[in-house]
Amino acid sequence: METFDSVLTDRGSKYAVSGGPVMSADDIQAAIKSLCSNKKFAKATHNSWAAIVDGTPLKSDDRESGAGMVILRMLEREGLENHVIVVTRWYGGKQLGADRFRRVQDCVRHYFNHRRLG
Repeated sequence: METFDSVLTDRGSKYAVSGGPVMSADDIQAAIKSLCSNKKFAKATHNSWAAIVDGTPLKSDDRESGAGMVILRMLEREGLENHVIVVTRWYGGKQLGADRFRRVQDCVRHYFNHRRLG
């Protein structure tokens, strides 16, 4: 899985984005487990993710209500299947309200842009 650490900060919260190819729900769980084997990611407040595996949408908000759906919709628009994207947030002490969805979108865009350039 490719990881972009410290993609952005907002009011103390820090964000990273990771992603890579997957072929099944088991692959997604293995990717999340691998990511969280890094203590920094294991201690994150949220590791929200989404993937479309063989036409089936899968997602997890990881207690960041709505974040998985934001990622999933962006994957659908991009037409990217069999690929998981994880947006990680370390809470900085201040509520972001609806801005948290913009930060998730910013992270996914960052991932897409680097994927296209790579």
